[in-house]
Amino acid sequence: MAIIEVVDLVKTYDRKVAVDGVSFTVDEGEIFGILGPNGAGKTTTVECVEGLRTPDGGTIRVDGLDPRRDRAELRTRLGAQLQQSELPDRIRVGEALDLYASFYRDPADWRELLARLGLADRAKTEYRKLSGGQKQRVSIALALIGKPKVAVLDELTTGLDPQARRDTWSLVEQIRDAGVTVVLVTHFMEEAERLCDRIAVIDAGKLVAVDTPAGLVSRVDGEQRVRFRPTAPLDVRLLEELPEVSGVEKHGPQLVVTGTGNLLHAVTSVLARNQIVAADLRIEQAGLDDAFIRLTGRALTEQQTC
Repeated sequence: MAIIEVVDLVKTYDRKVAVDGVSFTVDEGEIFGILGPNGAGKTTTVECVEGLRTPDGGTIRVDGLDPRRDRAELRTRLGAQLQQSELPDRIRVGEALDLYASFYRDPADWRELLARLGLADRAKTEYRKLSGGQKQRVSIALALIGKPKVAVLDELTTGLDPQARRDTWSLVEQIRDAGVTVVLVTHFMEEAERLCDRIAVIDAGKLVAVDTPAGLVSRVDGEQRVRFRPTAPLDVRLLEELPEVSGVEKHGPQLVVTGTGNLLHAVTSVLARNQIVAADLRIEQAGLDDAFIRLTGRALTEQQTC
């Protein structure tokens, strides 16, 4: 059952189209990713869903509510961690949670929430003394204090170190497991692939595709790459003659064999017959990066100005 429905959403700024006819649904209980480069229209899209911006066209329903007309009621059902949000430096974590809890008719127990997020010992700590990862956990707590049915997390792990990022991913999974539908806005491929049940790819304000991570990857051809360093001289024609192989390239001491089917077995069989070991062997297959390039024609790291 869809808990969020977005149909033909349009939003412009000074005649610049930021969101151009975007449509998607989010099913109850899933982690739904919105993936795209900076400036692609991701944040504008979710801010319209949250009722923070007024669309110039299209319709939005969140749990049956219109985000603009029913803003007060929506606030009890949707929690948001904004892309840029800060608390006063000297406010204590517990004070911030207690303040936010006062905004809701039936808030969560903020002490229990802090414990779930690993911040039980930080209730009396000033916000300015928290690490980046701890601040993100506080922002998640603020998004969940109203016991929402939907949580929107916008660029949640930007600026975090790798360990803090992975810790935060675990928290997102815990939120979903607790029955909250999560909309995750990100430009990190690994994050989207690890967490999301389905992903909407947005580029230059347009919806390019909506699918599972595996479904998006399957749109790329099934080509594989086997990369290794042969421990003895090898006539590459032995590999090129294999039906599974479409190409062989030399990169210094390494060989990169491209092909399909049971490529690894075919290559290693040739090596074994010639008493050659494949040192530093790696198998590379298409991933979400490849799917994004195929769908948009460019890498996600390229920036946009819209």
